[in-house]
Amino acid sequence: MNASLYNRSRIQHRRTIGLVLAGFLTIALIAGYFIYRQYQLSAWHFARLREYWEDPEHHQDWALQSGERCGDAPFLSPTDGFVAFFYGDRYRNGRLHQGVDIFGPTGPNGLGQTPVVAAYDGYLTRMPDWHASVILRIPDDPLHPGRQIWLYYTHMADSEGHSFILSEFPAGTFEKFIPAGTLLGHQGNYSADPLNPTGMHLHFSIVLDDGNGSFRNELEFINTVDPSPYLGIELNAAHIGKQIAHCTKTLD
Repeated sequence: MNASLYNRSRIQHRRTIGLVLAGFLTIALIAGYFIYRQYQLSAWHFARLREYWEDPEHHQDWALQSGERCGDAPFLSPTDGFVAFFYGDRYRNGRLHQGVDIFGPTGPNGLGQTPVVAAYDGYLTRMPDWHASVILRIPDDPLHPGRQIWLYYTHMADSEGHSFILSEFPAGTFEKFIPAGTLLGHQGNYSADPLNPTGMHLHFSIVLDDGNGSFRNELEFINTVDPSPYLGIELNAAHIGKQIAHCTKTLD
């Protein structure tokens, strides 16, 4: 290889390395921006949550009301309270939030007081080892006819696992028909770790069917769907920004 060809090869190699490094830097900057933006939005929503808890009566327009319907949305609100975590919010470990977290007006110590209701007619199951959770099977998705979906509710117990689910739905309940608006239990802070409770709220998510008549793993984001169109309220983290999640439509 002559000297001229060797030098051109070295220059081309350096350019390639430079382009690769520039690409990595661009990706890092974009990722950093989104992480920073997510942190800022989460901090903003936490600040609003503190305001709501300090004076919930003054901020009733910030809150969802259990059993109420927003406009012509198919689902009723599953509980009372302020939405502080949204569908698609990103956790520190990179995981995406699979549903919405609704914090009741009684504050972090108001365990077992804020009602939780069925958002739609369905068939309730509470697995034998579930202290704080129930799931409702909806045979016919109102927005996608012919598709079966499941409504998952959790954190309805205290940190020690003492359940706030109504006694009508004991552990081991399977396929009990529940009309929309039926009281299921009350918000709690159960996390399966008594030393690390979640904070008093309801986690609500819509889970896809596994194709065999059961529900998919709710912990995987890909197995869930955006609840926004079902509740008639913007609940998607990618769209909500610094907005309060509440009904802006005229109620029927």
